[in-house]
Amino acid sequence: MTLTDWINTRREQQKTVIKENEVKIDDSIGKLWTLCYNCNSQLLKKDLEKNNMVCPNCDYHFRLSAKERIKLIADENSFREKFDNIKALDPLEFEDTQTYTERQKSAKEKTGLDEAIITGTCKINGQKVAIAVMDFDYMGGSMGSVVGEKIALIIEYAISKKIPVIAFTSSGGARMQESALSLMQMAKTSCAVAKMNEAKLLYITVLCEPTFGGVTASFGTLGDIMIAEKGARIGFAGRRVIEQTIRQKLPANFQTAEYLLEYGQIDLIVKRDEMKEKLSKIIEMHTIQET
Repeated sequence: MTLTDWINTRREQQKTVIKENEVKIDDSIGKLWTLCYNCNSQLLKKDLEKNNMVCPNCDYHFRLSAKERIKLIADENSFREKFDNIKALDPLEFEDTQTYTERQKSAKEKTGLDEAIITGTCKINGQKVAIAVMDFDYMGGSMGSVVGEKIALIIEYAISKKIPVIAFTSSGGARMQESALSLMQMAKTSCAVAKMNEAKLLYITVLCEPTFGGVTASFGTLGDIMIAEKGARIGFAGRRVIEQTIRQKLPANFQTAEYLLEYGQIDLIVKRDEMKEKLSKIIEMHTIQET
């Protein structure tokens, strides 16, 4: 081996070591730090988690999983899941770049859930309620037949027990892999809410980041009291689609919780660390608790 060959070999070895170190550094950064989407601050993950996934610099509310949200609002050890035995099928044998069955399997592995919603009962400061909590990480929180069925069932259960219902929404809309079967869930969930109204029981919706499509057009915006988390984006069609349709530029804050509050489409905006107490007060004011 000539001196030149030896030097070139050493250079290649050094490049490999540098690349390996860069990967290790990048991996450690990803595990320890998170970038705020709103203000670009680098945040320690453990500090962010202690702050209920809210940026301490700009108050941006990161998305929560369904399990994290339940932990945030439910009294300790009070949550009891219901209707977790209902599983999605593939009635249309739908396939695009993947089969629907494969997509469901990937979503389950990613989230540890069987569907894009968890339903059950819990206590909020000692007051029993039924809750339905959506998880955006499961196929974009899309509403398929199982999601619609579980919402209808938890509402029917609440009516039988005469307790309030709180629905936490986070969804991109209907699940295209189920086609018309998914769209039918809009009617099903709306009818269930109508029964809640006939029974004169409290139904609260909490619109979280993001809530769009068929969820917004059905049970998501039928609450007796409609709450939104700070900064949540809420609408039917996306901003880009609307701008292309009407050929006009929309306001910068269009479809945000703050914009909807200004125009009377929601009742109030609640910060995450205040959510449990606010819900507790609303329930106390509107229901008679059994002793």
